[in-house]
Amino acid sequence: MVAVPARHGSVALWLLALCAPWGVAIAAISGSTLAGALASALPAGAIAGARTVRGLRTWRGRVREADLVLEMARLLLREQGIEEALAILGARLAEVFALRSVAITLESAVGDERHEAIALFDGERNVGTLLLHSASPAATRRALQARLVPALEALLGAALRREELYAEVLQSAALRRADAVKTAVLRSVSHDLRSPLTAIAAAGEALAGEALSERGRAELTAVIREESARLARLVENLLDLSRLQAGATSPRADWTSIEEVIRSAIDDIGGDGSFTLAIDPELPLVRADALQLERALVNVLENARTHSQGAHVLVRARAAQLEGGAHAPDTVIVRVVDQGPGIGEAERERIFEPFYRGAGSSERKGSGLGLAIARGFVEANGGVLYADSLPGQGAVFVFELPIAGPSAQGHSSRSLARAGAAEGARSESARLIAAGERA
Repeated sequence: MVAVPARHGSVALWLLALCAPWGVAIAAISGSTLAGALASALPAGAIAGARTVRGLRTWRGRVREADLVLEMARLLLREQGIEEALAILGARLAEVFALRSVAITLESAVGDERHEAIALFDGERNVGTLLLHSASPAATRRALQARLVPALEALLGAALRREELYAEVLQSAALRRADAVKTAVLRSVSHDLRSPLTAIAAAGEALAGEALSERGRAELTAVIREESARLARLVENLLDLSRLQAGATSPRADWTSIEEVIRSAIDDIGGDGSFTLAIDPELPLVRADALQLERALVNVLENARTHSQGAHVLVRARAAQLEGGAHAPDTVIVRVVDQGPGIGEAERERIFEPFYRGAGSSERKGSGLGLAIARGFVEANGGVLYADSLPGQGAVFVFELPIAGPSAQGHSSRSLARAGAAEGARSESARLIAAGERA
């Protein structure tokens, strides 16, 4: 027999748990048996233990709720969309509270036989609705409304205010950019329109003079023709730019010979032997709008001839395979190589912005629209246009035109393909510039 004093219910429970597996015999001591002590201690110990378990569960539940509030704040106050955050929060609420389904919407909604609607308010403003499955336990609904709905309302209201402020900031920035562009347009157009008009007016007045030789008359006539053509190109470029910015340039795609487009573009700008062609004899047709591609090439060829200052410009065209998994050429690549001063790395994208004139362009005639329009027409046909350059050794303008023509995913997928093939493209461009190929 083992005599053990019964001092506390919890000790008795511990002893019972310890001794029961071995069937230890327990005897009475001081007029009271340990069994009696255990019998009297068990109810009090069980109650205390139950309270401890309930308290632990409550504590764990509050911790989960606090974590959920922190997650709500992180999701709703980040820069991504509120709708996406609400979808994630609905799933997390259903998980934490063991509910069949939870949805949060920004719209004011009413409940039905399948869903119970809890309106969410930030002050007096309705900011959304919490939708619970109609089979959700009443106690869970009360817990949600008492402990989480207030936090959700406050965070959702803050998120909506932040999004509205962000939209106002973007609108203000867009208006400032629009004003800057409008100022640049007016400044550029007024200068570019005034220059040819002044030259035409001066030449016209001089032609009206009587003491004018035949040679002088011919020179003035040539000035009028040249400035009139320049004025017509400016007006045409402005119209092209307005159509591109309005999205009104849907290409009329058809199977097109790039060689014919190149030769026609050279003829349009008065090809005077300053261009050298290197075109693969088996160059495939591409599905594109021939007139839009010709306009793009005209602008790039004019730019290359202007910056080459009398030196030859190489135009090279070949077929290539850029898309992964293709077994045949899927792209026609056209490179226009000039012998100008080159383009700095910081300017290789800016030169495609409307009205931007690169460094050293102030003395040359031009509106700064040609390259922007060229890129717009190329992208409208599913292709890409970019520039490569070596400092002080000229520039290469690269057209990548999909043989199959424009598609819904063409531009993004081809941009990824070009990024993957960038090293090869640049090395070939660099070789053409450095070698000075002109044949």
